[in-house]
Amino acid sequence: MSYEVLARKYRPQTFAELTGQEHVSRTLQNAIETGRVAHAFLFTGARGVGKTSAARILAKALNCEHGPAVEPCNACPLCKEITEGNSTDVFEIDGASNTGVDDVRELRDNSRYLPSHSRYKIYIIDEVHMLSTNAFNALLKTLEEPPPHVKFVFATTEPHKLPITILSRCQRFDFKRVPLVKIVKRLREISDSESIQISDDALALVARKGDGSMRDSITCFDQVLAFCGNTVADEDVATLVGVVDRRLLSEISSSVFSGNSQAALEGIRRVDSFGYNIRQFTQELISHFRNLLIVSALPKPAEILDLAEAELDELRLQVTEQSTSDIQRRLTLLIKAESEMSHATFPRLLLEMALLKMVTLQPVVPVNRLLDRINQLEAVAPHLKESAPARLSEPTRAKPSAAAKALSDEKPSNPEKGNGGSWEEFVQFCLKRKPALGALMEHGSPVAYSPDRAEIGFPEGSYFLTSMQDSDNKQALELLLSQFMGHSTTLKIISMPQSGSIGSPASMAEKKKLEAEQRKESVRREVAEHPLVQEVLRILDGEIIEIKEL
Repeated sequence: MSYEVLARKYRPQTFAELTGQEHVSRTLQNAIETGRVAHAFLFTGARGVGKTSAARILAKALNCEHGPAVEPCNACPLCKEITEGNSTDVFEIDGASNTGVDDVRELRDNSRYLPSHSRYKIYIIDEVHMLSTNAFNALLKTLEEPPPHVKFVFATTEPHKLPITILSRCQRFDFKRVPLVKIVKRLREISDSESIQISDDALALVARKGDGSMRDSITCFDQVLAFCGNTVADEDVATLVGVVDRRLLSEISSSVFSGNSQAALEGIRRVDSFGYNIRQFTQELISHFRNLLIVSALPKPAEILDLAEAELDELRLQVTEQSTSDIQRRLTLLIKAESEMSHATFPRLLLEMALLKMVTLQPVVPVNRLLDRINQLEAVAPHLKESAPARLSEPTRAKPSAAAKALSDEKPSNPEKGNGGSWEEFVQFCLKRKPALGALMEHGSPVAYSPDRAEIGFPEGSYFLTSMQDSDNKQALELLLSQFMGHSTTLKIISMPQSGSIGSPASMAEKKKLEAEQRKESVRREVAEHPLVQEVLRILDGEIIEIKEL
C-alpha cells in the first residue's frame, strides 16, 4: 500500500477542523444556515492556510444529501466523491494551467447545464490571478448573472492582480496566517495519532519553519519523521530544518545582559562551526531581541508575539533586571551590524564587534529626565533661600531600628581584612574593574573573608547565584580577588537562604536598600513635623500623599 503524506491524510474535512480560520468558518456556516449563500466567493491568503480545503468543505456542505448543512456529513456518496476528487459536479481547475480565453469559454458554456446528480455545480479555480485579461473578460458576464445552480469559488495568494470588475462581484474572505500556538497544537494531535514521541520545543521549531502555513508545517513534520522515525530528538529537528536552536539565542542574550564577553563570543564561534550563515543568524538574533523588547515594554506581549507560553516565560525571566531603553539600544546595535553585512567581507567580525559593544553598554539617564531635574532645582531655589531660617539646619536622622542595627553591625564569619582592604572595598574594586561583575557582587554576602580564602553566598534559586556559578564569571572573580589581595586566594560560591532569613549575612545591596528606606523615613518625618507644612495642612484641611526629594 502506498504511503499517504500527512498533509493529505490530515487535511481538514469539516469547518471545525479548519485551524486558524474560525472567522471564515463561522461566516460561511451562518450563510448556509440562513440561506444567504453568494454565487461567487474569493478566498485570499498565504499558501497552505486552508483556502482550497475551505472551498472543498463548502462544496460538500452545499451538496451534501443531508444539506445544505453547516457541516458536511462526509458519509454520503456526494461528500465522498468531493473528498476523493471525482465528483462530476464539483470542478477543481488550476488557473495557472488554464489561463486562456478558450478554457474559460468552455467553462462558461458547461455551466449552463444542470448538475448531473448534485444540488449545485461548483467551480473551484485555484490561483485565479493567473488567468489572462481576455479570460477574465469572458468570465465576467457569467459571474455577474450566473445560473441559480452554479457557485464559483476563487482562490489566490495575490488578490491585487485580479481586475476590480471581478473583485466587486465576489464575497471576499481573507485567510490569516495560522498562529504558531495553533500549529503546534495541531502537530501534537497528529503526533499523538501517529504514536510519535516528540517534545513541544521540537514541534515549535517545525511550526516556525512553516512560517504561518499549516500545510508547510505538516510537510516539514513529515520530513522530520522520515529522518528520525517515531522517536524525535530536539537536536535532530534543529539540524534538519536548518534553524538555530533558540536555546543558543537565549544563552547569547543572557551573556550580553550579565556582561560576559567570553560566553557571548563563544556562542558566535559555535554558530560559525555549525556552518550557519552569520547574517541569517544575526537576523534571528534581532528577532530574539525584538521579542525581549516587546516583553519588557508591554503588559500583554502575547497579543503581539506569536510565541508559545513557555517561550514567553523564558523571555520574561531574562528581562527582569533590564530596562526597556537598554534593550532597545542593544537592538539598534544589532540592526546596524546586520545592515553593514550586505557589503562586508567579514560578517562574523561585525557581529562580534556589535556583541562586545552590547556587553559593555552602560545604562544612561534620559536627557528629558535630566532637564526635568534641572528645571525643578531652578524652580525651588528661590523658595529654599526665603525659607532657610525656618528649615532645620540638618535633616533629622531617624534612630536605626533593631533590624537596621543588626545589619550594620553584622560581620562575616571571619571579619579579618584582606591585604587589599575590607569586603566593601573589594566590591568597589570589582565595580571599577568589571562593572557587570561588581553589580552581581553587590548581591553577595561574605560568609567568610580573609587574605587566603573568600566564601561568598548568594540567595538560593536567584539569578545572581546562577550567574556567579558560571565558570567564566567565577574565573574572572578569582582573578580580581587575587589582584585585590596581592596573592593567590581561594574562592568559593555557595547557595544560602533568601535575603531576610535568620542567620544569613546581609549583602551590600540589602544594606543600601535599608539605608535608603531609613533616609526616606527621616525625610518624611522632617517634612511632616515642619511647622510650615503643618500650617498648610491645617489651613487647607489637606493630607500628605507623597514626598519627593529634589
